[in-house]
Amino acid sequence: MSTFIYAQTLKSYNLSFPRLASKWDEAMPLGNGMLGALIWEKNSKLRLSLDRADLWDERKALDISKLNFKWVEEQVHLNNYAAVQKIGDEPYDNIPYPTKLPAAAMEFDISKLGKVKSNELDIEKALNTVKFEDGTVFKCYILATGAQGYFSFENLKSTAILPDLIVHNYNNGKTEKGDNSHAGSGLQKLGYAKGTVTNTQNSIRYHQPTFQGHYYEVLVQWKKMPGGNITGSWTISNDKTATLAAISATAKEPTGWVSHIKWWKDFWSKSNITVPDQLIQKQYYLEMYKLGCVARKGAPAITLQAVWTADNGSLPPWKGDFHNDLNTQLSYWPAYTSNHLAEGATFTDWLWKIRQRNLTYTRQYFGVEGLNVPGVITLNGDPMGGWIQYALSPTVSAWTSQHFYWQWKYSMDDAFLKTRAYPYIHEAATYLENITRLKEGKRMLPLSSSPEYNDNSIKAWFLNWTNFDLSLAKFLFKAASEVSKANGKTEESTHWLEILSQLSDYEINETGFTIAPGSNLTSSHRHMSQYMAIYPLDLLDVNNEKDKTIIDNSLKRLEEIGTRAWCGYSFSWMASLYARAYQADKAVKQLEIFASNFCSPNSFHLNGDQKGGQYSGFTYRPFTLEGNFAFAQGVQELLLQSRGNYIQPFPAVPQSWKNVSFNNLRAEGAFLVSGIKENGVPTQVKIYAEKAGLLRIKLPFKTYVVRNLPAGLIKMGDGGIAEVNLKKQQTVTFENGYE
Repeated sequence: MSTFIYAQTLKSYNLSFPRLASKWDEAMPLGNGMLGALIWEKNSKLRLSLDRADLWDERKALDISKLNFKWVEEQVHLNNYAAVQKIGDEPYDNIPYPTKLPAAAMEFDISKLGKVKSNELDIEKALNTVKFEDGTVFKCYILATGAQGYFSFENLKSTAILPDLIVHNYNNGKTEKGDNSHAGSGLQKLGYAKGTVTNTQNSIRYHQPTFQGHYYEVLVQWKKMPGGNITGSWTISNDKTATLAAISATAKEPTGWVSHIKWWKDFWSKSNITVPDQLIQKQYYLEMYKLGCVARKGAPAITLQAVWTADNGSLPPWKGDFHNDLNTQLSYWPAYTSNHLAEGATFTDWLWKIRQRNLTYTRQYFGVEGLNVPGVITLNGDPMGGWIQYALSPTVSAWTSQHFYWQWKYSMDDAFLKTRAYPYIHEAATYLENITRLKEGKRMLPLSSSPEYNDNSIKAWFLNWTNFDLSLAKFLFKAASEVSKANGKTEESTHWLEILSQLSDYEINETGFTIAPGSNLTSSHRHMSQYMAIYPLDLLDVNNEKDKTIIDNSLKRLEEIGTRAWCGYSFSWMASLYARAYQADKAVKQLEIFASNFCSPNSFHLNGDQKGGQYSGFTYRPFTLEGNFAFAQGVQELLLQSRGNYIQPFPAVPQSWKNVSFNNLRAEGAFLVSGIKENGVPTQVKIYAEKAGLLRIKLPFKTYVVRNLPAGLIKMGDGGIAEVNLKKQQTVTFENGYE
């Protein structure tokens, strides 16, 4: 395989501070998809906030048997929405469960070590190192390939520093003071029995009963080394996983460290980018680091905070759940283009795992066969309720289907097509056909909505298609046709095209995409829901004159309305929208605003504007991850786009970015693409075909020289798109012909 030489060091993108953070959401983050830790200082102690992804209280607050879509529709028509809110929404607000749970914390008394001299997170090795004035060095990492975290103190001059395990307040007691993080109820509201802590000479074991006979345990072990140094490990288990003893025996240093380094080396070798904007470049690599920390085979999908549940004595913001009206989907956006399909597959793996429960939910709530997914959901796939226009939205599975579609299109994995993408998309399309109704030849949805327009009022329901739901329906039936055809089911493919033809046109006017018929965007709004057809669904192409008018008018309208009601993720998403419109400078501006105003010093997305409301009226600080990962995809959309049935390198790079390169970004069709722009001019694009297939590429130069391939094989199609059939593992290089 031919690639550019990977010689880039990641050191300049490390998190490095002269002190320990004083807040949990500014801490140094470590993770391996299942376990997580935040390293910071609390009450003059070095604190590790410990977490495990599948620690959940899954008691049901929502009684879904009292709700169904037909009844909701009736109440909307009767103007009796309070009855719906009482059943569907109030339990989410008033009952603390179901919820993600924080595990515990570990603290060390560092008062005798003097001041902290340096605190660095090496993202290349996923290693945190803290150096103290007296020469003591603290190191901490979470094994990339196991279920343990490790810590050590080296060069200790004083008595060995032993860990203290801090248990959370899961029973009666005081609630900690709020920290503007949109935290939920105090943890004591869950009403658990008091946990037990068992100490030995070199270990601490914490057993915490949770609900209905369930529990979790934390084990910390250590040993004193020659010279008074200390090294130790920690792990977390629950009643559904391996015992602590079994976990503890699976990974030992130094073999664990060797496998850890190998995993991260492999992760970073998948792709790389270089852009001249250092703020964007550093934020991008920190987002990639976080992706490696929170997405791992066998772990649950990425929740709102993943393995970094708030350590503030309260339930996490929005219960730390799986929000499928935006958050889970955006969290996986960068996985495909960055060539991290294994990390992206953690979403489709989890969706497949909960599929049976989702099929049952679809029959019960919507009263039809097929597959839909709750918009707000527990670890095991149960609906949690909330604002049910989105928490029980009729089009969620259309959006989750896109990730099955992407996983197939970016890999061209035939086995995945047959066993996952086709059946999932088929079931979602079957459901949507069943739930819609034909009226005068047009297929209608009984009730439609647009997250989170009109919030939770009855006005959040529309009796005609919103552009959000309509775009998702158009995407789903189009994708269903494509996967059916690829799977050899031509009659079924034709059927889905017929269903697609029964959908109405988008609702557009001089403002571009409206919310719904008769409802223009009239005020600033955080969710870019009505623009789904532009991105991420890729149903419009700016190179088509009619589409360009819609796109340009839509973006103009957004600019007129302003950003006062935007959250951080709005700016991240907007970067991709601008990139799809070839408005490179505006896309970059969104990325710069996000990185400078909406992130904590440790790079966490805090939703609100942390510079006093410079760009947004939201100034709170609830940490959620989707804005971070949408940012990374916004950067990648500047460099490489898979659009329709062709790919485009350097589609939206600002003129001011003179030197830009990327290596092994992945495009639809299972093509790995590398590119170089030097002195303001794209000079080379290299494509490696992982699978045999037709490459259709819109090159960033008018004339070119072909390397590795006879030039006569290249055909020029419409719109300046070059076409060539590539064999499996074949490479072709295009170089600028310099007219």
